[in-house]
Amino acid sequence: MSDTALSPTTEQLWRRMRLPLTLVALVLIVVSALVLLQGDRHEGRLDPRSTGGQGSKALARLLGAEGVQVSMVRSADEAARSVGPDTTLLLPFPNLLTEESLRTLAAAAPARTVLVRPGEDALAILAPGVHTARDAGRHTLQPGCALPAAERAGDADIGGGRYDTSLLPGATGCYPDAGRPTLVLAPIGTGHDTVVLGSGSPLVNDRLDDRGNAALALNLLGAHPRLVWYLPGSGELPPAEDSLWDLLPSGWRWGAAQLAVAAVLLALWRARRLGPVVAEPLPVVVRAAETVEGRARLYQRGRARDTAAELLRAAAREQLARALGGNAGEAALIASITARTDHTSAHLHALLYGANPESDEALVTLSDELDALIRQVRTT
Repeated sequence: MSDTALSPTTEQLWRRMRLPLTLVALVLIVVSALVLLQGDRHEGRLDPRSTGGQGSKALARLLGAEGVQVSMVRSADEAARSVGPDTTLLLPFPNLLTEESLRTLAAAAPARTVLVRPGEDALAILAPGVHTARDAGRHTLQPGCALPAAERAGDADIGGGRYDTSLLPGATGCYPDAGRPTLVLAPIGTGHDTVVLGSGSPLVNDRLDDRGNAALALNLLGAHPRLVWYLPGSGELPPAEDSLWDLLPSGWRWGAAQLAVAAVLLALWRARRLGPVVAEPLPVVVRAAETVEGRARLYQRGRARDTAAELLRAAAREQLARALGGNAGEAALIASITARTDHTSAHLHALLYGANPESDEALVTLSDELDALIRQVRTT
C-alpha cells in the first residue's frame, strides 16, 4: 500500500486555528483596554499628580489646603518665568537636568529652591559651598539643629544622602548622621536660600503620615505663598542610552509578558506529543490497484501529463533493464533492446526518453506502447 500526503485545506486550517486565534484576540483586547484605561494615570515618583505610593499628590493637596498655590511646570524656561520673590521652586530630580537648565533656574532667583538628593553638579550651581558625602546608614533621624521647620517636625525619614557644609559657614545642617547633615539650609544671596534634602521620602504618599514627614514637608515647601513644582519633561532630559524595552510604558511591558506566557501555553497545548512507536491496525485495506487509480486521477486533475509520462518511462526502463540483465544506462539499454527486437534506435529513444505527451490520449498511447515493448522483450 502506498500513502499520499495531502495538504490541509483552508477550511481545515481555520477549524484548527480558530480557538487559538480567538484566545489571542481576547488577550489583545483585554491588554489594550487596560492600557487605555490606565493611560492617563500618573504613576511617577514625586509627581504631584500621582496617587501611587511613590507619588506626591497627597502633599500637593495638603499644601493647597494651607493656601499655597501649587503649579507644575515641565521645562526650565517655564519654571524661570513662573518663579518670583514669593515662590518656592522644588526640583525633585536635579541630577537629571543639564547644566544649561540648572543655570537658567539659578538666574531666576526664586525665594527658595528645594533640591532632592542633588549631586555635585547641581550643588555647584544652586548651592555653592555644599558638597556630597557618603550616603547615610540610617533613614529615621532627629533634627539636631535649631531650624524652626525641623524642630516643629521632629523625627523624620530624611536619611539618605549626606552633605559637607564646612566650606559654607552660614549653612544650617539638620538631621545629622555620623556628623554629616542630611538636610541643609544654605543662604544664597539676600532673600534667597536653597534647601538640600538627602531623601525624597518625606514627600511621597506612602511615607507622608510617618513620624514628622508631613510637618517637615509642609514647613519647607509652604514657606511662601507659591510653589513651582518642576517635573522635567522628556525634552529637558539629557540623552540616555535606554533600550526600546525601557522606553515602553509599564502597562505595555506587563501586556507583553502576558502575551509571552499565552504563547508558551499555546505552544505546549498544540505541540506534538512524541511517545513510543505503536502499531495500529488499519481501519481499511486499500488495494494497490485502487491506490494507483487514485494517484492517476490526481495527476489527471492537475494536468500533470509530464510527471505521469516520466513515471511511466522510468518504471518501463527499470523493468526492461531487469529483463535484459544489464544496466539502465541510455545507450546500453537501447542497444540491448535493438538487438532483441525489430525496433530502431530512434524509435526506442523517442519511446523511452522522448518528449512529453501533449494530450491525455497521447499519454494513454505512450502507456500502451511501453507495455507492449516490455512484453515483447520478456518473450523474446
